[in-house]
Amino acid sequence: MNPHLLPLPFRAAILGVSFLVGSLGFAADAPANKHCPMMTEDKVEDDHQVDFKGTPVALCCGKCERMWKADEKATTYYVKVATELGLLPQFKGKEKELGLDKVQLISQRYCPINRQSLITPYSPSVDYQGAKVYFFNDKAKATWEKNPDAAAKKAIEAGILPQLKKTA
Repeated sequence: MNPHLLPLPFRAAILGVSFLVGSLGFAADAPANKHCPMMTEDKVEDDHQVDFKGTPVALCCGKCERMWKADEKATTYYVKVATELGLLPQFKGKEKELGLDKVQLISQRYCPINRQSLITPYSPSVDYQGAKVYFFNDKAKATWEKNPDAAAKKAIEAGILPQLKKTA
């Protein structure tokens, strides 16, 4: 039957149901995370969404969005660590399916300068007292380099650098 031949109230009802079904589908595709998987204390913004292997992820800002898109290995690492920290519930239980079970995490999780920001083994780094120290970005690394001993002491006291001995 041609829907155009139906009386107007029936056509309106069909149209309304199609919008409802479409909006339900959209809600199911919305990112499940409420905090950024990179800058972990920051709430996400609706206009900064990316995806990981077809699953939507919300981010807090354009800087995180650019970093997310810049390096696939780093992105996979962020997804692994953020899922383990409970920041990306949309990936919980899918680790093997997504290959996250093959990602080896390093002991350091957070930047010693921007302490709410996660790092990856691909992040900027320095060698300090025989250990590699990672930073969220080059700006944080530059801040560290101004006074590494003081920065290390604060980060060790905060439990941010498990690879360094507490005697620093």
